[in-house]
Amino acid sequence: MVKKNNRVKISSDIELKERLVAINRTTKVTKGGRTFTFAAIVVVGDGNGVIGYGLGKANEVTTAISKGVENAKKNLVKVPVHNGTIPHEQIAKFGGSRVIMMPATPGTGVKAGGAMRAVFESIGVTDVICKSKGSSNPHNLVKATIAGLQEMRSPLEVAHYRGVTLDKVFNG
Repeated sequence: MVKKNNRVKISSDIELKERLVAINRTTKVTKGGRTFTFAAIVVVGDGNGVIGYGLGKANEVTTAISKGVENAKKNLVKVPVHNGTIPHEQIAKFGGSRVIMMPATPGTGVKAGGAMRAVFESIGVTDVICKSKGSSNPHNLVKATIAGLQEMRSPLEVAHYRGVTLDKVFNG
């Protein structure tokens, strides 16, 4: 993996797992009848801090999902995961969706709604507490969650920024 502006360039050794977040069906009524199109939002991740999301639109569900996966692989980012949870609390917003993410102790599990759960399970977080406020639109929830995760800083980054050891970051 090569990190470039918080984006991750894919290498062949990354094993990405894809998760379908939501499918939306739209109907266009014409003189000849109804035409259905599908939009699928997909999240891909390696279970080790790399995540991407994508939107695919097509006349068939399977094609829309595969387009979404290809789009998600183009938009991979690396986020910090510390001991199976997130490093610190974070609030993020996208559109009408607002998400609040908090680290949790081991054994808590992923306490998050559907769209956010897919994101956290894809990056390998096992313990986190989340709350979504405002719009429950899955597109905006996924984008808000990933935006919040991108803003997080790992404990190593904080220690380097402050010029102290890693123990001082945790123990004050």
